[in-house]
Amino acid sequence: MRQETILITGGNGQIGSVLAKALRQEYGKENVINTDIRTNEDSAAGPFEILDACDRERMKELVMRYDVTQIYHLAAILSAKGEQMPQEAWNINMTSLLNVLELARKFKLKVFYPSSIAVFGLTTPNRMTPQITPKEPNTIYGISKVAGEYWCNYYHSKYQIDVRSVRYPGIIGYQSLPGGGTTDYAVEIYHAAIKEEPYSCFLNANARLPMMYMDDAIKATIQIMEAPIDQINIRTSYNISAMSFTPEEIAKSIQDQMPNFKVSYAPDYRQQIAATWVESIDDSHARADWGWRPQYNLSEMTKLMLEKLGAYYKNATI
Repeated sequence: MRQETILITGGNGQIGSVLAKALRQEYGKENVINTDIRTNEDSAAGPFEILDACDRERMKELVMRYDVTQIYHLAAILSAKGEQMPQEAWNINMTSLLNVLELARKFKLKVFYPSSIAVFGLTTPNRMTPQITPKEPNTIYGISKVAGEYWCNYYHSKYQIDVRSVRYPGIIGYQSLPGGGTTDYAVEIYHAAIKEEPYSCFLNANARLPMMYMDDAIKATIQIMEAPIDQINIRTSYNISAMSFTPEEIAKSIQDQMPNFKVSYAPDYRQQIAATWVESIDDSHARADWGWRPQYNLSEMTKLMLEKLGAYYKNATI
């Protein structure tokens, strides 16, 4: 067992709750300290602390108490929710990141920072978006993620902090509910199907976006953090990709197994956000540098999502 002690911020969120379990399996239950602003039913699964990531002194106290060596910084306000409270989203997203980076500088910590396809905008090439490309987002979430990428690069170049990052596409998993993102429909639609309810999608039927099954997202997160340091050549954020599909295509993949499932379309403000994002991603740098490869495609993901959620609604446990 490697002697690492990991602190996760925003650990009760869609990704954090799954990542905490995966890290505890690899590094040991007692070596992963999960934190969030409130507890939930999973908080007793291992060490857990209440932490507002904007409170640097509280974060410093936990880093020192547990002798933390790595921080996975997941606390953030996401895209759709951020548009409803832009100044608060900016303050939370940037203050929390700068707290993490300053503590990493002081205590020589390794840091994981999640960026997003939200960094891209209308000036970005829409298909097979390259690693190095214009980034002119028009959401506060995307703006904060672009700024965050450059803060990470700055702390690496100026203070030699080992900060590593990936640009997540939409993440789809059965383990937890989404938390206010523009790609949330791709989780909600499976829940509706299993409950035998019609689903009204808030994006257009043909709104193609990059997506990824949760297991691949967790795999990428841990893989980049465990890669030898000489394999990490990008200190802003790596593109990663798995699949791209439209709401109509994901509905069809469900209907292949559940022919009576009905979907309608009622685009709202989230469609305007999605329209500024790209359709597909070139992740060749991640593949070449640290061996990234996704495992799941749309049909495989749909099969697993329906199986897992079916068990959940039948037994009330996943």
